[in-house]
Amino acid sequence: MATINDNYLKLKAGYLFPEIGRRVNAFAQANPDAKIIKLGIGDVTEPLPEACRTAMIKAVEEMGDRASFKGYGPEQGYTWLLEKIAAQDFQARGCEVDASEIFTSDGSKCDTGNILDIFGNNNIIAVTDPVYPVYVDTNVMAGNTGSANDKGEFEGLVYLPITAQNNFTAEIPSQKVDLIYLCFPNNPTGAVATKEHLKAWVDYARANGSIIFFDAAYEAYITDAELPHSIYEIEGARECAIEFRSFSKNAGFTGTRCAFTVVPKNLTAKAADGSDVELWKLWNRRQSTKFNGVSYIVQRGAEAVYSQEGQAQIKELISFYLENAKIIREKLTAAGLAVYGGVNAPYVWVQTPNSLSSWDFFDKLLHTCNVVGTPGSGFGAAGEGYFRISAFNSRENVEEAMKRITDRFTS
Repeated sequence: MATINDNYLKLKAGYLFPEIGRRVNAFAQANPDAKIIKLGIGDVTEPLPEACRTAMIKAVEEMGDRASFKGYGPEQGYTWLLEKIAAQDFQARGCEVDASEIFTSDGSKCDTGNILDIFGNNNIIAVTDPVYPVYVDTNVMAGNTGSANDKGEFEGLVYLPITAQNNFTAEIPSQKVDLIYLCFPNNPTGAVATKEHLKAWVDYARANGSIIFFDAAYEAYITDAELPHSIYEIEGARECAIEFRSFSKNAGFTGTRCAFTVVPKNLTAKAADGSDVELWKLWNRRQSTKFNGVSYIVQRGAEAVYSQEGQAQIKELISFYLENAKIIREKLTAAGLAVYGGVNAPYVWVQTPNSLSSWDFFDKLLHTCNVVGTPGSGFGAAGEGYFRISAFNSRENVEEAMKRITDRFTS
């Protein structure tokens, strides 16, 4: 008889965003005339940049000609895209990253889960709390944890609380951990990390033989020139860090799907016999076996991001969403709510008023304002009492949502 992966049974009732969808759908069916504004999931709303669309249209036309048709491409990605990524995203910032160390994929969400394929099940794993749920859930699925306690914390994971008291930047653990998930600008809190903070993590990782999984999906939203966009801006990071990037939030590729992961060729981890093994070779083997690469059409669209026109259009998109974040932050602050983030990030992290639980505040906003956000407790136990609001929506919807909320909480 076939058996299942019992680790899936350890997972909570549902992934955070499907549960939000279930509640919203139930409300919408019961209230068909309600105009619901969704500021919950981090899905973009504005059209793909013209430069990307034009490049993809041209690529589609090429696919209709035998002379320019493309079949299977290289699993790692086309060289012409990898070289532009290396030059403009990393080398221009003084980072020692070669094109051959970059792997394209269909999303950083996928990569942050799939990266576990090349690591053993005996690692001590640290995650921030609150945290992007994918980091935790994929470790549960892989069998790297025990069961969850009443607060939703899984046995076998080291939780690093990020709160207002530590400016939402995780403190270095006192114990030794092997794999460390860091996300800056942070999802969900919108917090950012200074070079000094990342240097402390790099120093810790090098001293303990740890590997940092650095999720930089929102780096394009950093406007402060003093803040690092990549962990490779930190000396020594090539010896201890893998970085994940995405075209989803800067170029609107959430439905188009293109991202990339950087694995330095000098980065190693230990085999069972104590020998050092290059992680680049393992990740390359994993991708070559389980992934056929991002489509030619999509990679041409991603390449256009690095054109002069593409860069200008991306900057305009980022500025648009950051202005949305500013509106959310200022309106909620004026309504008397405690608000964090939303400056160098597209997320605003709100403390729930009147000691409401995260889900109670979710239901209150949905039922009284017809506005959807994300309960902080869905990101971990330390997220209880907080609420995430996304700046990814139209200006009209953001302004209308803030009017509804401020009318409700200042009346």
